[in-house]
Amino acid sequence: MILGENGLSFIAKHAPAVRSYGKRNNHRISKNRNYLNDLNHKNYLNYFAIPLPSGLFCTVRTLAKSNLYHLYGSKKKSNELICFKKTLLLHQNIRATMSLIDEINKRRTFAIISHPDAGKTTLTEKLLLFGGAIQTAGAVKSNKIKKHATSDFMEIERQRGISVATSVMGFEYNNLKINILDTPGHQDFAEDTFRTLTAADSVIVVIDVAKGVETQTEKLVKVCRMRKTPVIVFINKLDRDGKDAVTLLDEVEEKLGLNVCPLSWPIGMGPEFKGIYNMYEEKLSLFSPHGKQSEEDVIVIKDLNEPILDKQVGKKLAEELREEAELAQEVYPDFNRETYLKGELSPVFFGSALNNFGVKELLDCFTQIAPKPQPCETDVRIVKAEEDKFTGFVFKIHANIDPRHRDRIAFVRVCSGIFERNKYYHHVRLDKKLRFSNPTAFMASKKTVLDEAFPGDIVGLYDSGNFKIGDTLTEGENLQFKGMPSFSPEQFRYIENANPMKSKQLNKGIDQLMDEGVAQLFTRLNNGRKIIGTVGALQYDVIQYRLEHEYGAACRYEPLLLHKACWISSEDEKALKVFKERQQRLMAEDKEGRDVFLAESSFTLQMLQQQSPEIEFHFTSEF
Repeated sequence: MILGENGLSFIAKHAPAVRSYGKRNNHRISKNRNYLNDLNHKNYLNYFAIPLPSGLFCTVRTLAKSNLYHLYGSKKKSNELICFKKTLLLHQNIRATMSLIDEINKRRTFAIISHPDAGKTTLTEKLLLFGGAIQTAGAVKSNKIKKHATSDFMEIERQRGISVATSVMGFEYNNLKINILDTPGHQDFAEDTFRTLTAADSVIVVIDVAKGVETQTEKLVKVCRMRKTPVIVFINKLDRDGKDAVTLLDEVEEKLGLNVCPLSWPIGMGPEFKGIYNMYEEKLSLFSPHGKQSEEDVIVIKDLNEPILDKQVGKKLAEELREEAELAQEVYPDFNRETYLKGELSPVFFGSALNNFGVKELLDCFTQIAPKPQPCETDVRIVKAEEDKFTGFVFKIHANIDPRHRDRIAFVRVCSGIFERNKYYHHVRLDKKLRFSNPTAFMASKKTVLDEAFPGDIVGLYDSGNFKIGDTLTEGENLQFKGMPSFSPEQFRYIENANPMKSKQLNKGIDQLMDEGVAQLFTRLNNGRKIIGTVGALQYDVIQYRLEHEYGAACRYEPLLLHKACWISSEDEKALKVFKERQQRLMAEDKEGRDVFLAESSFTLQMLQQQSPEIEFHFTSEF
């Protein structure tokens, strides 16, 4: 009991006085007369053993604001009532904290990563379908299906059949709030994916059964291992011929460095693919591969020795399944949730996202084992989700989600506390207060206004140029979240205006696209020419397309042979000034005004590093 004996005895003692005060001030607390009557009949435990009704809070607040000394005739009794009111307010705070913890426990925020064409976007569509967020699953590439994937909302994504930007989608499933971050698979957009991983608490890695583990998957999983992010592996496209399950698991262990634990096992492969045995729930789900899966197609078998298994899949496949399932349980470690949450054990699921094979099993297991919102590291301290003060950081900016409105939205990951609409928050970098009247929740390009958001949620804030990637919002505390650097580009081109009448639109478009983190802009100090630096060539096509179709500005590129762009700094200001004067031809500034050295070759870079030991060369912007 929260109030204790003193609080109860006070109510019992003074209930008649409270009741009479209610009668005299009927216009103020008429709604609370029933509560007061119950108190007079000494039904106190009904109110204090369970969360208190709001009416009682109102009564106590009304009494506390009144002339208590006049009401009771003694200061002692007035002080007693004030103490009681403080106890009630404490109870209110406890209830608010419990509500925050409940909301935190409901959140599951994860990113889907893989090599291109492994099936990330298709898997996302099926998860949304099971979650009831969409009624019809779209397709990335299809001649028959007219509906495009929900997460591929940009026109260039629909034309090319690839994802070029991270999409944020949220839905409710089994009383949990699921937030999905669908990332681009192509290596040219790896930077966007790296930043997205900072906003995710766990990761689902999608692997193509025919191709196995590919290079981009290795790079992304390496980042996950560095951060000890929990990883679930989903081996996709089992309706096609590919590598057998044991070979794939060995490949995942060797190339990705993950300690695997299969929680499902396939029956057959390609044309003979019959279904999935769920080891986690010890049941077998059989499917009819006609392309339109429904719950009626799933048959549940609790024991693998049941004769119905031979009847459904054939004696040969049934025996293979029994042997392989027994072998897998003996060879691979048992699933342990604590080990998984530490990032030391990776559950593996098999299926086919296109045909819904194994997707529901993945989702059901994920909602049970996936971590709730995790603590986030800052330059000052570690921020825990349970803290009552709001903190959050911008991990992505997207311009023109709706081309008709020219809107620019900053994606904020809530790290602690409760984000509230129309409340002032402290922008740490700019050192000023900002208020947001229309914060939004996302379903790819579709937005809905929300009143509050909890740790783990992704909030969209309309941005008029205040935000940059990595910015922090707090309720007053000065701290900066870590882990969102810009990497040194590998390809460089001059960007030129193809239409002199549209120079204003071009400059605006370049500014906004660079703020998104699509690429990096460098300006040469000797001639003022603008250079676009990217990770891959595909980004240049995306920039050119978006400048033309979203900003009405045409551009052209000129080739530029450079090896690296690296940020330079030095504690010796005089030495830095001399270096910049000597290398003026190869010096530039980035969008933030920081000094950048443009190395023409690896030999030049190595030589200068040896000749100028007082100059530090940085290959990420976070220094």
